[in-house]
Amino acid sequence: MEPTRASTLVVAALAAAAVGWWVISTWYVRMPVFPWLPSVTLAALAVLEGYAAINTRARIDRRPGQDPVNPLLVARFVVLAKASALAGAIFAGFYAGLVLWLFIQQTRAADNDLPAAVSGLAASLALVAAAVWLERACRVPDQPEDSDTPEPPVG
Repeated sequence: MEPTRASTLVVAALAAAAVGWWVISTWYVRMPVFPWLPSVTLAALAVLEGYAAINTRARIDRRPGQDPVNPLLVARFVVLAKASALAGAIFAGFYAGLVLWLFIQQTRAADNDLPAAVSGLAASLALVAAAVWLERACRVPDQPEDSDTPEPPVG
């Protein structure tokens, strides 16, 4: 399994930003007030994945006082991290489109919705960062070269 590519996350975010801009510019008049719950949920996921990254890295490095890590758990964390990074990028792009459109509008309703949209953008970016961190924390560290083992013959 390869690490998540930054280009994949950027393309997903740009596509979601375009969709977000289109949705809000088309249906803003009919939309209710922006909810805060998605921001709280995304932030909670970011905190949990950040904690998992710290704990997993410590267990993989076999730091004192840490139990050995279960390889199946690490594989599950990698899958979670890859999915969360992509989902976070999509949410970040969508919220970025909303924030840009709301920032341009000079109405009281847009001013009232802007804080919820900005918090959603910040929480989405935090989720992407935590997911990438968790994915990198799950990597097996490089093993030092053992000088006692003979080198294979050349030729």
